[in-house]
Amino acid sequence: MAAHTLSVLPITPSQTCKKLIENVLILKPENLSNSFMGTKLPIQSSNFTILAAKRRSSTVATVLFSLPTGKQEGQASEGKSKWSARAIKSFAMAELEARKLKYPNTGTEALLMGILVEGTSLTAKFLRENGITLFKVRDETVKLLGKSDMYFFSPEHPPLTEPAQRALDWALDEKMKSGESGEVTTAHLLLGIWSEKEAAGHKILAALGFDDEKAKELAKSMDKDIVLSFK
Repeated sequence: MAAHTLSVLPITPSQTCKKLIENVLILKPENLSNSFMGTKLPIQSSNFTILAAKRRSSTVATVLFSLPTGKQEGQASEGKSKWSARAIKSFAMAELEARKLKYPNTGTEALLMGILVEGTSLTAKFLRENGITLFKVRDETVKLLGKSDMYFFSPEHPPLTEPAQRALDWALDEKMKSGESGEVTTAHLLLGIWSEKEAAGHKILAALGFDDEKAKELAKSMDKDIVLSFK
């Protein structure tokens, strides 16, 4: 039988193909061109950069220091106290926990879980040292409030219950009454939850061993979290 051999011929792409490949691999606005006319589209990368920067700055300005308040606009603007970054993140995590449990509102129990989910604050560490963990709080929440309908979908931002709103206002008021500079911390938030005696958050804390003595102990370190946040 005759032997058949295959030869491989090197294929060198043309300059046009190379240019096309470069434009595909390096996708930049200046590489976008009209395939019919061969002219570049009037798109400048600086426009994208400016637009992205504006959108980022507007988003940060919206969530940086603000949490819902039950006070009127004039009253809310009297003080200069702002929420700490950890407190704001805890609030965001509280909304997420409420959605996970398919609850229609963000209650004091969700605020408590939010502090534990954030996890890096002195308040969260204090709770864990006293045996109050996220899993225990979640279990107590289900025992106390029950499970939601599996077909119910929580809103993207579940509105605050009245006790939860009062807890936030209490935390802000307590900071303003102290007359000290600085931010409102997660410790203020937890003590605000504890101040709502009939709310789910207070009942869950009490069931897990939190009491007035522990509240007083936590109150001594309410402003220390701010010092650590800048290190």
